[in-house]
Amino acid sequence: MRRTVFTEDHEAFRTTIRTFIAEDVVPHYAGWERQGHVPRELYRRLGALGVFGINVPEEFGGAGVTDLTYLTVLREECGRAGVVLGAESVHTCLVLPYLLEFGSDEQKRRWLPGFLSGEIMTAIAMTEPGTGSDLAGIATRARLSEDGAHYVLNGAKTFITGAARADLVLVVCRTTPYDPANRRAGLSILCVDTRSEGFAVGRKLDKIGLRAQDTAELSFTDVRVPVENLLGKEGAAFSYLTHNLVVERLGAAVGAYANAAGGIGLAGKYVQERDVFGRPVAGFQNTKFVLAECAAEVEAAQCLVDRALLEHAAGRLTPADAARAKLFCTEVAGRVIDKCLQLHGGYGYMLEYPIARLYADTRVNRIYAGTSEVMKTIIAKDLGL
Repeated sequence: MRRTVFTEDHEAFRTTIRTFIAEDVVPHYAGWERQGHVPRELYRRLGALGVFGINVPEEFGGAGVTDLTYLTVLREECGRAGVVLGAESVHTCLVLPYLLEFGSDEQKRRWLPGFLSGEIMTAIAMTEPGTGSDLAGIATRARLSEDGAHYVLNGAKTFITGAARADLVLVVCRTTPYDPANRRAGLSILCVDTRSEGFAVGRKLDKIGLRAQDTAELSFTDVRVPVENLLGKEGAAFSYLTHNLVVERLGAAVGAYANAAGGIGLAGKYVQERDVFGRPVAGFQNTKFVLAECAAEVEAAQCLVDRALLEHAAGRLTPADAARAKLFCTEVAGRVIDKCLQLHGGYGYMLEYPIARLYADTRVNRIYAGTSEVMKTIIAKDLGL
Protein backbone atom coordinates (compact mmCIF):
# COMPACT_ATOMS: atom_id res chain seq x y z
CA MET A 1 0.00 0.00 0.00
CA ARG A 2 1.08 3.56 -0.60
CA ARG A 3 2.72 5.07 2.48
CA THR A 4 2.19 8.69 3.47
CA VAL A 5 4.58 9.05 6.40
CA PHE A 6 7.72 9.58 4.33
CA THR A 7 8.82 12.46 2.08
CA GLU A 8 11.63 12.89 -0.45
CA ASP A 9 13.84 14.04 2.42
CA HIS A 10 13.20 10.75 4.22
CA GLU A 11 14.14 8.80 1.11
CA ALA A 12 17.36 10.80 0.69
CA PHE A 13 18.17 9.97 4.31
CA ARG A 14 17.38 6.31 3.58
CA THR A 15 19.89 6.28 0.72
CA THR A 16 22.58 7.75 2.98
CA ILE A 17 21.92 5.24 5.76
CA ARG A 18 21.72 2.27 3.39
CA THR A 19 25.09 3.15 1.89
CA PHE A 20 26.62 3.70 5.34
CA ILE A 21 25.41 0.32 6.61
CA ALA A 22 26.59 -1.51 3.49
CA GLU A 23 30.04 0.06 3.49
CA ASP A 24 30.84 0.76 7.14
CA VAL A 25 28.80 -1.73 9.16
CA VAL A 26 28.17 -5.02 7.34
CA PRO A 27 31.84 -5.78 6.48
CA HIS A 28 32.83 -5.48 10.15
CA TYR A 29 29.70 -6.76 11.85
CA ALA A 30 30.79 -10.33 12.60
CA GLY A 31 33.83 -9.03 14.46
CA TRP A 32 31.70 -6.62 16.47
CA GLU A 33 29.42 -9.47 17.49
CA ARG A 34 32.39 -11.54 18.63
CA GLN A 35 33.74 -8.73 20.81
CA GLY A 36 30.27 -7.92 22.18
CA HIS A 37 30.12 -4.25 21.26
CA VAL A 38 30.63 -1.82 18.40
CA PRO A 39 33.69 0.45 18.27
CA ARG A 40 33.36 3.92 19.72
CA GLU A 41 34.20 5.32 16.29
CA LEU A 42 30.86 4.03 14.99
CA TYR A 43 29.04 6.37 17.36
CA ARG A 44 31.17 9.29 16.22
CA ARG A 45 30.35 8.41 12.61
CA LEU A 46 26.63 8.31 13.44
CA GLY A 47 27.01 11.68 15.13
CA ALA A 48 28.71 13.09 12.03
CA LEU A 49 25.86 11.75 9.87
CA GLY A 50 23.41 13.65 12.07
CA VAL A 51 21.65 10.55 13.40
CA PHE A 52 21.94 11.58 17.04
CA GLY A 53 20.69 15.09 16.34
CA ILE A 54 17.53 14.31 14.40
CA ASN A 55 15.21 14.96 17.35
CA VAL A 56 17.41 17.51 19.14
CA PRO A 57 16.13 21.12 18.96
CA GLU A 58 17.90 23.44 16.54
CA GLU A 59 19.03 25.71 19.37
CA PHE A 60 21.26 22.88 20.57
CA GLY A 61 22.58 22.03 17.12
CA GLY A 62 20.07 19.40 16.07
CA ALA A 63 17.60 19.11 13.21
CA GLY A 64 14.58 19.90 15.37
CA VAL A 65 12.43 17.02 14.08
CA THR A 66 9.67 16.24 16.58
CA ASP A 67 8.46 12.88 15.29
CA LEU A 68 10.03 9.43 14.89
CA THR A 69 9.82 9.08 11.11
CA TYR A 70 13.52 9.48 10.38
CA LEU A 71 14.42 7.00 13.11
CA THR A 72 11.87 4.65 11.54
CA VAL A 73 13.83 4.84 8.29
CA LEU A 74 16.97 3.99 10.26
CA ARG A 75 15.26 0.96 11.86
CA GLU A 76 14.00 -0.24 8.47
CA GLU A 77 17.49 -0.10 6.99
CA CYS A 78 18.99 -1.93 9.97
CA GLY A 79 16.30 -4.62 9.64
CA ARG A 80 16.98 -4.88 5.91
CA ALA A 81 20.65 -5.66 6.60
CA GLY A 82 20.05 -7.70 9.77
CA VAL A 83 22.22 -5.49 12.00
CA VAL A 84 21.98 -3.28 15.08
CA LEU A 85 24.11 -0.18 15.61
CA GLY A 86 25.23 -1.01 19.12
CA ALA A 87 23.37 0.98 21.77
CA GLU A 88 22.33 3.71 19.31
CA SER A 89 18.62 2.99 19.79
CA VAL A 90 18.86 3.43 23.57
CA HIS A 91 20.75 6.70 23.10
CA THR A 92 18.26 8.18 20.63
CA CYS A 93 14.91 6.58 21.47
CA LEU A 94 15.07 5.99 25.22
CA VAL A 95 17.41 8.52 26.82
CA LEU A 96 16.91 11.56 24.60
CA PRO A 97 13.17 11.94 25.31
CA TYR A 98 13.95 12.14 29.04
CA LEU A 99 16.62 14.80 28.53
CA LEU A 100 14.42 16.87 26.23
CA GLU A 101 11.24 16.58 28.29
CA PHE A 102 12.57 16.85 31.82
CA GLY A 103 16.09 18.27 31.59
CA SER A 104 16.79 21.85 32.59
CA ASP A 105 18.22 24.33 30.09
CA GLU A 106 21.54 24.11 31.90
CA GLN A 107 21.56 20.30 31.64
CA LYS A 108 20.73 20.43 27.95
CA ARG A 109 23.53 22.91 27.29
CA ARG A 110 25.90 20.72 29.27
CA TRP A 111 25.10 17.34 27.71
CA LEU A 112 23.43 17.74 24.32
CA PRO A 113 26.48 18.90 22.31
CA GLY A 114 28.35 15.73 23.26
CA PHE A 115 25.18 13.67 22.83
CA LEU A 116 24.88 14.95 19.27
CA SER A 117 28.47 14.18 18.31
CA GLY A 118 28.65 10.75 19.91
CA GLU A 119 31.32 11.92 22.35
CA ILE A 120 28.85 11.39 25.22
CA MET A 121 27.02 8.08 24.98
CA THR A 122 24.13 7.43 27.34
CA ALA A 123 22.17 4.61 28.92
CA ILE A 124 19.20 4.34 31.26
CA ALA A 125 19.16 2.05 34.30
CA MET A 126 15.75 0.94 35.52
CA THR A 127 15.74 -2.86 35.86
CA GLU A 128 17.13 -4.44 39.02
CA PRO A 129 17.94 -8.07 39.85
CA GLY A 130 14.61 -8.42 41.66
CA THR A 131 12.61 -5.81 39.77
CA GLY A 132 11.66 -6.14 36.10
CA SER A 133 8.28 -4.90 34.91
CA ASP A 134 7.38 -3.78 38.46
CA LEU A 135 9.16 -0.42 38.44
CA ALA A 136 7.46 0.58 41.69
CA GLY A 137 9.60 -2.06 43.41
CA ILE A 138 12.91 -0.32 42.65
CA ALA A 139 15.23 -0.53 45.65
CA THR A 140 18.34 1.38 44.52
CA ARG A 141 18.45 4.37 46.83
CA ALA A 142 19.97 7.84 46.98
CA ARG A 143 20.31 9.94 50.12
CA LEU A 144 20.72 13.71 49.98
CA SER A 145 23.85 14.90 51.80
CA GLU A 146 23.48 17.07 54.87
CA ASP A 147 24.70 20.14 53.02
CA GLY A 148 22.30 19.46 50.14
CA ALA A 149 25.11 19.50 47.57
CA HIS A 150 24.92 15.93 46.35
CA TYR A 151 23.15 12.57 46.58
CA VAL A 152 24.83 9.41 47.80
CA LEU A 153 23.74 6.54 45.55
CA ASN A 154 23.76 2.84 46.48
CA GLY A 155 22.29 -0.19 44.73
CA ALA A 156 22.50 -2.37 41.65
CA LYS A 157 20.97 -2.64 38.18
CA THR A 158 20.89 -5.38 35.56
CA PHE A 159 20.09 -5.84 31.85
CA ILE A 160 21.35 -2.31 31.14
CA THR A 161 21.96 -1.84 27.42
CA GLY A 162 24.98 0.23 26.50
CA ALA A 163 26.00 0.55 30.15
CA ALA A 164 29.48 -0.91 29.79
CA ARG A 165 30.58 1.84 27.40
CA ALA A 166 28.33 4.73 28.42
CA ASP A 167 29.55 8.09 29.70
CA LEU A 168 26.29 9.16 31.34
CA VAL A 169 23.68 6.83 32.85
CA LEU A 170 20.20 7.89 33.90
CA VAL A 171 19.63 5.92 37.10
CA VAL A 172 16.14 5.46 38.50
CA CYS A 173 16.41 5.32 42.26
CA ARG A 174 14.48 5.85 45.47
CA THR A 175 15.16 9.22 47.10
CA THR A 176 12.63 8.81 49.92
CA PRO A 177 11.90 5.71 52.02
CA TYR A 178 9.72 3.02 50.49
CA ASP A 179 6.04 3.43 51.34
CA PRO A 180 3.95 0.24 50.93
CA ALA A 181 0.82 2.38 50.78
CA ASN A 182 2.16 4.35 47.80
CA ARG A 183 4.78 2.24 46.07
CA ARG A 184 5.16 4.65 43.15
CA ALA A 185 6.16 7.60 45.30
CA GLY A 186 9.72 8.66 46.06
CA LEU A 187 11.41 7.64 42.79
CA SER A 188 13.81 10.05 41.08
CA ILE A 189 16.20 10.03 38.12
CA LEU A 190 19.84 10.88 38.68
CA CYS A 191 22.22 11.40 35.76
CA VAL A 192 25.40 9.63 36.80
CA ASP A 193 28.83 10.28 35.30
CA THR A 194 30.34 6.82 34.79
CA ARG A 195 33.75 8.14 35.89
CA SER A 196 32.36 8.69 39.39
CA GLU A 197 34.06 6.89 42.27
CA GLY A 198 31.94 3.93 43.38
CA PHE A 199 30.34 3.43 39.95
CA ALA A 200 31.18 -0.05 38.69
CA VAL A 201 30.32 -2.12 35.64
CA GLY A 202 29.74 -5.73 36.64
CA ARG A 203 29.25 -8.74 34.42
CA LYS A 204 28.96 -8.23 30.69
CA LEU A 205 25.84 -10.28 30.03
CA ASP A 206 26.06 -12.97 27.34
CA LYS A 207 22.83 -12.74 25.35
CA ILE A 208 21.45 -15.06 22.68
CA GLY A 209 20.90 -12.11 20.37
CA LEU A 210 21.83 -8.44 19.90
CA ARG A 211 25.40 -9.54 20.38
CA ALA A 212 26.92 -6.34 18.97
CA GLN A 213 25.02 -4.38 21.63
CA ASP A 214 26.68 -4.50 25.05
CA THR A 215 24.48 -5.25 28.05
CA ALA A 216 25.79 -5.29 31.60
CA GLU A 217 25.15 -5.18 35.32
CA LEU A 218 25.89 -1.99 37.26
CA SER A 219 26.57 -1.32 40.92
CA PHE A 220 26.72 1.91 42.90
CA THR A 221 28.65 2.15 46.15
CA ASP A 222 28.37 5.54 47.83
CA VAL A 223 28.44 7.29 44.47
CA ARG A 224 28.30 11.07 44.90
CA VAL A 225 25.93 12.64 42.37
CA PRO A 226 25.70 16.46 42.31
CA VAL A 227 22.19 17.80 42.87
CA GLU A 228 22.59 19.55 39.51
CA ASN A 229 22.31 16.07 37.98
CA LEU A 230 18.79 15.43 39.26
CA LEU A 231 16.58 15.13 36.18
CA GLY A 232 13.29 16.94 36.66
CA LYS A 233 11.72 16.96 40.10
CA GLU A 234 12.66 14.76 43.01
CA GLY A 235 10.09 12.02 43.54
CA ALA A 236 8.44 12.42 40.14
CA ALA A 237 10.24 9.65 38.24
CA PHE A 238 7.38 7.16 38.11
CA SER A 239 5.21 9.59 36.18
CA TYR A 240 8.18 10.34 33.90
CA LEU A 241 8.70 6.64 33.21
CA THR A 242 5.02 6.11 32.45
CA HIS A 243 4.99 9.10 30.11
CA ASN A 244 8.03 7.98 28.13
CA LEU A 245 7.02 4.32 27.90
CA VAL A 246 4.65 5.34 25.10
CA VAL A 247 7.59 6.36 22.91
CA GLU A 248 9.66 3.38 24.04
CA ARG A 249 6.90 0.95 23.09
CA LEU A 250 6.32 2.65 19.76
CA GLY A 251 10.05 2.31 19.11
CA ALA A 252 9.86 -1.41 19.93
CA ALA A 253 6.95 -1.80 17.52
CA VAL A 254 8.86 -0.01 14.77
CA GLY A 255 11.96 -2.14 15.33
CA ALA A 256 9.97 -5.38 15.30
CA TYR A 257 8.09 -4.48 12.13
CA ALA A 258 11.34 -3.40 10.44
CA ASN A 259 13.02 -6.70 11.32
CA ALA A 260 10.05 -8.66 9.99
CA ALA A 261 10.16 -6.73 6.71
CA GLY A 262 13.89 -7.30 6.57
CA GLY A 263 13.35 -11.02 7.11
CA ILE A 264 11.05 -11.23 4.10
CA GLY A 265 13.64 -9.44 1.98
CA LEU A 266 16.38 -11.83 3.07
CA ALA A 267 14.22 -14.90 2.52
CA GLY A 268 12.98 -13.69 -0.86
CA LYS A 269 16.53 -13.24 -2.08
CA TYR A 270 17.71 -16.58 -0.70
CA VAL A 271 14.91 -18.71 -2.18
CA GLN A 272 15.53 -17.27 -5.64
CA GLU A 273 19.25 -18.08 -5.46
CA ARG A 274 19.07 -21.52 -3.81
CA ASP A 275 18.28 -24.59 -5.92
CA VAL A 276 16.86 -27.87 -4.61
CA PHE A 277 15.70 -30.82 -6.67
CA GLY A 278 16.88 -29.02 -9.78
CA ARG A 279 14.94 -25.78 -9.40
CA PRO A 280 14.94 -22.63 -7.24
CA VAL A 281 13.29 -22.90 -3.81
CA ALA A 282 11.16 -19.95 -4.92
CA GLY A 283 9.53 -22.19 -7.53
CA PHE A 284 7.73 -24.35 -4.97
CA GLN A 285 4.16 -23.49 -4.08
CA ASN A 286 4.86 -23.79 -0.37
CA THR A 287 7.56 -21.12 -0.62
CA LYS A 288 5.21 -18.75 -2.42
CA PHE A 289 2.40 -19.35 0.05
CA VAL A 290 4.64 -18.87 3.11
CA LEU A 291 6.08 -15.60 1.83
CA ALA A 292 2.61 -14.42 0.80
CA GLU A 293 1.35 -15.03 4.34
CA CYS A 294 4.35 -13.22 5.78
CA ALA A 295 3.92 -10.27 3.41
CA ALA A 296 0.27 -9.86 4.41
CA GLU A 297 1.13 -9.86 8.11
CA VAL A 298 3.97 -7.40 7.68
CA GLU A 299 1.77 -5.11 5.60
CA ALA A 300 -0.73 -5.05 8.45
CA ALA A 301 2.05 -4.30 10.93
CA GLN A 302 3.33 -1.54 8.67
CA CYS A 303 -0.10 0.08 8.52
CA LEU A 304 -0.39 -0.04 12.30
CA VAL A 305 3.10 1.44 12.73
CA ASP A 306 2.41 4.22 10.23
CA ARG A 307 -0.84 5.13 11.98
CA ALA A 308 0.91 5.11 15.36
CA LEU A 309 3.67 7.36 14.01
CA LEU A 310 1.10 9.86 12.79
CA GLU A 311 -0.79 9.74 16.09
CA HIS A 312 2.46 10.27 17.99
CA ALA A 313 3.38 13.24 15.78
CA ALA A 314 -0.01 14.76 16.54
CA GLY A 315 0.39 14.15 20.28
CA ARG A 316 -2.51 11.69 20.36
CA LEU A 317 -0.83 8.29 20.82
CA THR A 318 -2.23 6.80 24.03
CA PRO A 319 -0.51 4.24 26.28
CA ALA A 320 -3.11 1.65 25.25
CA ASP A 321 -2.57 2.29 21.54
CA ALA A 322 1.20 2.10 21.98
CA ALA A 323 0.65 -1.23 23.74
CA ARG A 324 -1.49 -2.46 20.84
CA ALA A 325 1.21 -1.53 18.35
CA LYS A 326 3.97 -3.17 20.37
CA LEU A 327 1.99 -6.35 21.04
CA PHE A 328 0.91 -6.84 17.44
CA CYS A 329 4.19 -5.95 15.75
CA THR A 330 6.43 -7.96 18.06
CA GLU A 331 4.22 -11.05 17.80
CA VAL A 332 4.09 -10.70 14.00
CA ALA A 333 7.86 -10.36 13.85
CA GLY A 334 8.31 -13.55 15.85
CA ARG A 335 6.08 -15.54 13.51
CA VAL A 336 7.36 -14.05 10.27
CA ILE A 337 11.07 -14.32 10.98
CA ASP A 338 10.65 -17.91 12.15
CA LYS A 339 9.01 -18.78 8.81
CA CYS A 340 11.69 -16.92 6.87
CA LEU A 341 14.41 -18.82 8.71
CA GLN A 342 12.66 -22.10 7.88
CA LEU A 343 12.84 -21.26 4.17
CA HIS A 344 16.62 -21.05 4.50
CA GLY A 345 16.78 -24.65 5.66
CA GLY A 346 19.93 -25.55 7.58
CA TYR A 347 21.67 -22.38 6.47
CA GLY A 348 19.11 -20.37 8.40
CA TYR A 349 20.60 -21.75 11.60
CA MET A 350 24.08 -20.50 10.72
CA LEU A 351 25.06 -17.15 12.22
CA GLU A 352 26.86 -16.13 9.03
CA TYR A 353 23.41 -15.63 7.51
CA PRO A 354 21.62 -12.41 8.58
CA ILE A 355 18.31 -14.26 9.04
CA ALA A 356 19.82 -16.18 11.97
CA ARG A 357 20.83 -12.92 13.65
CA LEU A 358 17.38 -11.42 13.06
CA TYR A 359 15.79 -14.51 14.60
CA ALA A 360 17.84 -14.18 17.78
CA ASP A 361 17.77 -10.37 17.90
CA THR A 362 13.99 -10.12 17.56
CA ARG A 363 13.06 -12.50 20.36
CA VAL A 364 13.67 -9.93 23.10
CA ASN A 365 11.14 -7.53 21.55
CA ARG A 366 8.37 -9.46 23.27
CA ILE A 367 10.10 -8.90 26.62
CA TYR A 368 11.63 -5.44 26.89
CA ALA A 369 9.67 -2.19 27.20
CA GLY A 370 7.02 -4.35 28.87
CA THR A 371 6.32 -7.98 28.08
CA SER A 372 3.53 -9.09 25.76
CA GLU A 373 1.61 -10.09 28.86
CA VAL A 374 1.93 -6.57 30.27
CA MET A 375 0.74 -5.15 26.93
CA LYS A 376 -2.34 -7.38 27.07
CA THR A 377 -3.07 -6.17 30.60
CA ILE A 378 -2.89 -2.52 29.47
CA ILE A 379 -5.14 -3.20 26.48
CA ALA A 380 -7.64 -5.13 28.61
CA LYS A 381 -7.81 -2.25 31.06
CA ASP A 382 -8.50 0.12 28.17
CA LEU A 383 -11.39 -2.17 27.19
CA GLY A 384 -12.82 -1.72 30.68
CA LEU A 385 -11.99 -5.25 31.75
